[in-house]
Amino acid sequence: MKENSKQDWDIVIEPQSSLFAVDFKSIWRYRDLLKMFVKRDVITIYKQTVLGPIWYVVQPLLTTLMFLVIFNRIARISTDGIPPVLFYLSGVTIWNYFSETFKSTSETFKTNQDIFGKVFFPRLIVPLSKVIGGLIKFVIQFGLFIVVYLYYWLTGQLTVQLNSTLFLFPLLLLLMAGFGMGAGILFTSLTAKYRDLTFLLIFAVQLMMYVSSVIAPFSSVPEAMQTYLFWNPFIHIIEAFRYMFLGSGLFSWFGLAYTTVLMLVVLAVGVLVFNKTEKTFMDTV
Repeated sequence: MKENSKQDWDIVIEPQSSLFAVDFKSIWRYRDLLKMFVKRDVITIYKQTVLGPIWYVVQPLLTTLMFLVIFNRIARISTDGIPPVLFYLSGVTIWNYFSETFKSTSETFKTNQDIFGKVFFPRLIVPLSKVIGGLIKFVIQFGLFIVVYLYYWLTGQLTVQLNSTLFLFPLLLLLMAGFGMGAGILFTSLTAKYRDLTFLLIFAVQLMMYVSSVIAPFSSVPEAMQTYLFWNPFIHIIEAFRYMFLGSGLFSWFGLAYTTVLMLVVLAVGVLVFNKTEKTFMDTV
């Protein structure tokens, strides 16, 4: 009996021809699965909690309050003329998108090893679902920021006018998403073999937050340190976000261009290592 040729099958599973290859057609074909993963991440996580999705709002508020007491009231760190609540809330809002995306994608292989061993689908769907789910959370928290922003503006405590750099706002989200996913899939690929690296995750994210203008403006950093911190890509994203909405902060076209290039490099390396690990992952767990 003559074997069926390749074109007789509805779906043909083939090995990737290149480690850099991303099968966008397969990702689009499995878009319903992507939606299901997003729904699972956004809804079911808080389904059995008392406050439910309200936690999306409570978390940045509590963090902002903590920063206000510790860094503004006690440490007396400058907020560059911006109302302290707005200053910390703006940093927390944009930073949370990266940190949550990074943390969730960094557990891709660990939390999905059972399903990866049983069902075929493009593995990149899982980290992509974390990026999209994180974006939904960001929109909710950004809405909180806008409400607080309008309160300060309507009460005359904020006289800043929105500026023309607002058109770059989607770029900032894209940069945070790219860094979160790229670093996350790189990290999950490394921890698939070297599990002890997971202990560094929380420490690394916290350390990066403290040197990324979340709790102190770039202008308050001693000049001797500014030269080094300038190469921290997250500073350009967070400072640009504040500049767009609050009129105060570092805005550098060169800094944003450098950040964009670095994000693309991190994402490319992440995809390369992820694709390589995917092929042998089930043999190492």
